[in-house]
Parts: sequence; C-alpha cells; structure tokens
Amino acid sequence: MRRMGRRGMVASPHYLATESGLRVLRAGGSAVDAAIATNAVLAVVTPYMCGLGGDLFAQVYDAGSRELSGLNGSGRSAAEATIRRVRELAAGSVMPQRGPLTVTVPGCVEAWGRLHERFGRLPWAELFTDAIQHAAAGFPVSAGFVDAIARSSSFFHPETPAAETFLPNETLPVEGQIVAQPRLARTMRGIADGGSDRYYRGDIGRELVRALRAVGGLLSTEDLATHAGEWVDPLSIRYRDVDVYELPPNSQGIIALMMLDILQHLSSRAIERGGEMYVHLLAEAARLAYADREAFITDPEHMSVSPDQLLSEEYGRERALLVREHASAHCPAGSPGDTVYLCTADQEGNLVSLIESNYMGIGSGIMAGETGVLLQNRGAWFSLDETHPNGIAPRKRTMHTLMPGMAFRDGKPWLVFGTMGGSMQAQIHVQILTRLIDQALPIDVAIDAPRFDAVSGAVNGRPRLTLESRFDEEVLADLLARGHAVDPLETYTSRMGHAHAIQILENGVYMGAADPRSEGLALGY
Repeated sequence: MRRMGRRGMVASPHYLATESGLRVLRAGGSAVDAAIATNAVLAVVTPYMCGLGGDLFAQVYDAGSRELSGLNGSGRSAAEATIRRVRELAAGSVMPQRGPLTVTVPGCVEAWGRLHERFGRLPWAELFTDAIQHAAAGFPVSAGFVDAIARSSSFFHPETPAAETFLPNETLPVEGQIVAQPRLARTMRGIADGGSDRYYRGDIGRELVRALRAVGGLLSTEDLATHAGEWVDPLSIRYRDVDVYELPPNSQGIIALMMLDILQHLSSRAIERGGEMYVHLLAEAARLAYADREAFITDPEHMSVSPDQLLSEEYGRERALLVREHASAHCPAGSPGDTVYLCTADQEGNLVSLIESNYMGIGSGIMAGETGVLLQNRGAWFSLDETHPNGIAPRKRTMHTLMPGMAFRDGKPWLVFGTMGGSMQAQIHVQILTRLIDQALPIDVAIDAPRFDAVSGAVNGRPRLTLESRFDEEVLADLLARGHAVDPLETYTSRMGHAHAIQILENGVYMGAADPRSEGLALGY
C-alpha cells in the first residue's frame, strides 16, 4: 500500500520502529534523527536482524547543500586475526560461520554518532527514548519474532546470556508475550548519556571485550577504541534517465551498478515486457556480476582492480556479450542474511537510506555479557585461503552485503530504496529499479512483485533459479527450457528480502511503501 506525506516519511520493517521515527520527525527532528531513532527501536524489536553489535551503511542527501554523502560504518577484524591464528583456533581451513572467531568490530553505534554529529538536530539522548522503553518494559512479540528465535536458538552460545534473554525458563515465547531486555536497556541508557564514546572507549566496550574474549574471541579494547567509520563518495551509473547511487567497496553496492551496466546493452523491450526473457536477462547479468564480486570485492585497500574499471561502459558491453538465449555455466552461490533497511525524509527535503545488520539472523550467537548486545558474525565472509582477495587479515574490512540505495532524476532526488536479503540485495535493487523505470509500475506494486534469485548455486550442473511461486507456469517452463534449474518457493517469503522505499514526486510529496514480506510500515505526515 502506498502512503503519502508532505512534511516527512518513514519506512521500516517494523511498525513500532516506523512509529518512533515519525514521532521524532513531528518533534522537529531531521531525517537523520528519525533514522537513528528508528534503527534503535529495530535493535530492540528485531534483534534477530540487527542491533548494537552490527554494522551500518548509509547514504544521506542534504537538501541545503544538495550534496549526497555515503557512510561506511563497517568494522574491521581484530588486530590478532591472521589466517594462521584463525586456522589454529578454528582447527581447520574453513572460516567458521558462527561463534567468537566471526566477530568483527561492531560499527553501528559509532556510525549513529557520526551521522548525528553532522546532520542531527534533536538532542542525542532524545533519540533513544522509545528504544529504551521497549527494552526495559518489554513489548509484545510477533509470530515472526517467535519463528526467528526458534530458528536461531541452536546458535546461542551457552556461556553467554543469549538463551536466558530470549528463552526465559528455557521456553520459546509465544505471539503476544511481553519480552524485555533489561541488559540492553541499561546499555542504551549508557549510550544515551555518554554517546558512542562510552561504547567504544568506556565501560560498555570493556565489558563487551571481556565477555567475547572469555569465549574465545580475538577483539581487544584497542580494536574498539581505534574504530572509526568513514565518509565515502557514492558510486553511480546512469540507467536510462536515472542516476543510481550505491556505496563503494567493501559494500557490494557496486554489483547492482554492474548489473544495470550489463542490462543497458541488452534488449530493453524484453525488460519492459517483464516476462520470462526479463527474468532470464536479469539472472544472467546477476551471475556475471556476482562472479566478479567473488573475484574482486573486498576491503578497497586490498582490491586488485578499481571500481572505475568494473563500471566502465566497455567492460559492461564485454560482459553483456556473454549473455545468450540459454543459461550460462556460471553458478555462483550467494549467502542469505537477516538485516534491516529503513529510509526517512524530513520537511526540508533531507533524505536517509540506511541499512544495518548482525548478518546471519542472531549473528555470532554471542551476547556480550552484561551489555545485552548480540554480536555480529560478519567475519564469516572472510576466507582462510591465502590467495583469496577476501582472505582475513589484521584490521581488515570484509566484503559486505549491506548496500543502501538512492536514485536521482533530472539532478534531483527521486527514490530512496533498499532491502535486507544478504547476497540477494543487489538483485532486489535491480528488480525494483527495472520495474519502476522500465515497466513504470507504482512503487508499492514494484515492491510487491514476485522476486527471483539467480545466485543460489547449481543443481546437477545447471544454475539454480529460485523464484517466488507467483510466476506463471508458462514463465517457469520457458526458464526451464533455457537451462535454468527452476526452484519455486512459497509466496511472499522473507528469503526474497524486505524492501522499502520513498519516492519523491515532482511536487515534493513523499510516497512511501513497505514490503508485505515484513512486519513493516511506511507512514508520512
């Protein structure tokens, strides 16, 4: 459902978070203030997707200066994290997917502080009022919350308070039950009072490191104290009449731009029609771009090619020539991820596109002692292969799936957009953009439309194409005949992401939409 507002808009994957962001806007807060408040509530009500132990990326449009800024709020690996050291501790040559060795410095809280310092308007402490209340007094959990805890409970580290917090009396909560997080409430009060410095260089950080090292983690107090997010210039490509902006590596945002670059050299009519050939072309473009992600994308300080090389028109044309009538042999396999994406807009025209995550659901499964903070497992993306571009190294940023988007038309902001979905995020960006730009669908219809994932490995040598079940049988049959291993999923599955967006109309009205696959809500005023 589309919703409109003249003075402000918030879209997020949970109604309580959207409500908090809108309250901040009504109180005179900026789009950044609203984004921080929304994210803080999401850290409480969707701890299985994001939190104070995760990373954050954002794009911010400042209407006064007409400047677009990017923020890379991702953390680095521990100074002790060499391939040899991690191999010894992991007792193997494969990077663990959960547990203490996957924990990198959480960048979220520092990123909030950096955003607020530059673009905030309301006092810092006011932004955490709702989040603290929900954590201290509790909130009624949804069926989605219960399902997520049930899926994640086996990953809770037994020597930390995670199970005690989410499985009181060793029992799974039921829908409507009030769940409180008193440890997290205390930590949020500490951040509200002492700022992000207290998290990275104060008592919160010391307890976080103590608890993590007690179960075998490598992060030190110095790793936290030296962490700093980075303002970056977004990358862009012109697709049709739209300038699409994504963040540079270590974000995978460049992959969406590479896909669009390839598609510009393919049949525009097939993309406009939206049938089986549309799915085929986007699937092939995705496989080519994701193969490059595996080969090149990591911490930019360790990359062997530049983003400009990957986004050149010549390279896009070369890659497009590899797309044929039938599926290629490229079968890259992505990885799922639970994340929150939110977007905000205020009455001055300031805009925020923000994404934050613990990575795989509950993250590492480690709750950092009395902080109540669930720590991310973003380090799981690293490789323990010394020849791999994303091999782990001391204080290195891993390749990151997080990618907030923004798009301009005629030099003015037109769309603020993004999604959760792990590796699939770049594909969802492109599917939404092509449905808006090429197929001229309304914003809510484009978000609602059935999605597909072309980067999910192979079946008997054929590249797997996973689709929501709302595609016509004729489309599925044609894709099968073209060589795709067709794998239908249930309708409106979260495996296909939670996308939200704000469109800016020519008269300045905001039109927002939230994904029906989530518990989300878009509200304006």
